[in-house]
Formats: sequence, structure tokens, C-alpha cells
Amino acid sequence: MGTPEFAVPTLTTLYETFGVKAVVTVPDKPQGRGKKVLPCDVKIKAQELGISLLQPEKLKDEKFINELKTYEPDIMVVLAFRILPEEVFSISKIATFNIHASLLPKYRGAAPINWAIINGEKTTGLTSFILEKKVDTGNILLQKSIDIPEGATAGDLHDLMMPEAAQMAVDTCNLLLSGNYKLMKQDDSLASPAPKIFPEFCKISWNQHAEKVRNFIHGISPFPGAWTIWNFERLKILRVEYSCCGKGESGFFSINDKEINVQCEKGIVTLREIQLPGKRPMKTEEFLRGYRGTKSGKFN
Repeated sequence: MGTPEFAVPTLTTLYETFGVKAVVTVPDKPQGRGKKVLPCDVKIKAQELGISLLQPEKLKDEKFINELKTYEPDIMVVLAFRILPEEVFSISKIATFNIHASLLPKYRGAAPINWAIINGEKTTGLTSFILEKKVDTGNILLQKSIDIPEGATAGDLHDLMMPEAAQMAVDTCNLLLSGNYKLMKQDDSLASPAPKIFPEFCKISWNQHAEKVRNFIHGISPFPGAWTIWNFERLKILRVEYSCCGKGESGFFSINDKEINVQCEKGIVTLREIQLPGKRPMKTEEFLRGYRGTKSGKFN
């Protein structure tokens, strides 16, 4: 059960290793600026592999639950999907498990990859755990630590973790099928939240250390994307570098032929990739080739 690109390698690997009876994913939805109704990535891959598809509007729908039961699943695997009701996750004969992109109980919630980078973590990981009613609290089956590369964005870490999640799904299935495993209870006292990130959260505060600004920008890049106001428009900033040197008015920027440098409370952030409203992401150097505007100012 899953929806986005992150779940596709896991689906493919499980299909090649064990076979997959059915895939549960979301109904087709309007996407993009044109709001064209399109299938999600998992549906596209399931159709390519010839796997049966279920796309319920509501997970408690009786017709959906009865249809799911006809497949008599031994194991159900959940990755980047909705919160399952007990009527669904209790259907499997052996277990229903989820793969979560953190070392639980740290970063419980919808955006663990983002928050790990925002908070400046050096290491994160993956956890497979048995589903329970309360979100991300089930007993742990397997965990794997993953180092976060210096300067990685959420998008970079997402891509790094995709194949690792696929392998963990296979390893967890093998463990469950063997019957030879021990469950580890989560310590709730060590839990931390990773709530969904909304666009209004994403405005950059330049009045802090440059490293924190870098972590914030990279933690929500490429989506939803950190932004600042420039010329009365939202400028998205997708990738930066930082230096601890420099002191001045926070948010003040200066432009040369190749760089846009922004003063923080302590240190300087250099913009490396940006996105103007209605435009594609581009390297700052590429943008500056055609830029004829002011060479200094202040971001709001």
C-alpha cells in the first residue's frame, strides 16, 4: 500500500522477490497547474507489472474491505500511504508492517526526512514496524541507520533512502516468514514529532545562524520549498552554501556576476539554486547571466 515515487522501488522489488497479489493506492486526482486527472506513481508501476489495483475513496468502505479480504494476504506492506484503520491492517494472516523514514521513535509523523535535515541531524534511518491504531507507535522489526551527506536536501535524502527502503521491505518480509524474530517496543519518552509541512511555514527567517538557515532551506527542498520576498514576489530558494564569516544586517543581499550572498544573524548564505514564480528551478549562475536589476537590497 503506497502512493508516491518513494514507494515504487519497494513495489518493484517485492514483486520481483515474492510476487504481489494486489496494490492499494489512492484514486486518480487532479495534478499540476492544469489540474489534469492523473494516476499516482505507484498505480503506474502496478499497471506496468500487471498487478491488481484497489483505489478506495475511503479505507473503511465495506466493499473495499471485502474485496481486500478475497486476496487472503499473508503480509501487507505499507509505505508512504494513508493511516490504515484496524479493519484493514488486521486482514493479513501474518502481519501488516510499515516502513518509516526515520529511526523511530524519533520523527513520528508525515515528514521525517524534512525534519531530520531542518534540525541538522547527521544520521537518520529507516524503521519497519508492526501497524497499530496509534500512528508510528508499533513494535519495531528492523532498523537501519543512514548517514545524511553534508549539504543534502530533503530531495537528495529521499532519493538515497528509496532503494534502502526497498531492501528493508524484502528483509522484513523474510523475517516475518521465518517466524524467527523479536519485536522491540518503542520508548515513547524518546519520541519526537515530524508533522506535515505547509507553505506558510516555509518563509525564511534570515535572523539566525547561517547554518540553521541552510538546514531550513534544504529541509524543505524541493517541496514545498523555502521562500523569501524579493521585488514583491515569492522567490523560492532550493539549494545554498553557508559560511560562518560575515556580520551585518540580516536579510541584506549582494549580487556579483555569479553569486547572490545573503547576510544572516551570523554568517552568510550563498544561493546556488532558485526558482522564480511560474518558472523552472535554475542555478543562480544561470539566472544572473540575464539579470540586469539591483546589485544589493534586502529580502523580506
